Amino acid sequence: MTNSDEPELDQTQEIAYLRSTPAATVLGNHFFVLLQLAAMQLSATPPNLADAELVIDTIKAMLQVGGERLGEHVELYRNALAEVQQLFVRASTHPSETPID
Repeated sequence: MTNSDEPELDQTQEIAYLRSTPAATVLGNHFFVLLQLAAMQLSATPPNLADAELVIDTIKAMLQVGGERLGEHVELYRNALAEVQQLFVRASTHPSETPID
């Protein structure tokens, strides 16, 4: 197999993964990627509040629409969102005091 075949193989594997994995699991992975993105925007100097707000609003909408259909970890997603929302409030009121670890 040559290097030019690798992207095709990766795409085939990704498609197989998406077909065999429950949508709630895939969405859960995306929630955490989006939460990390929001946290990165908030940890910038100065915080990128507009982009963080966009990501937070998107996560919130996904949780509202998906609700309990998002599976057993929906409360974890909600709690993580609440934490990022708290970081947003702190960053918007005191930008220099927003520790993100």
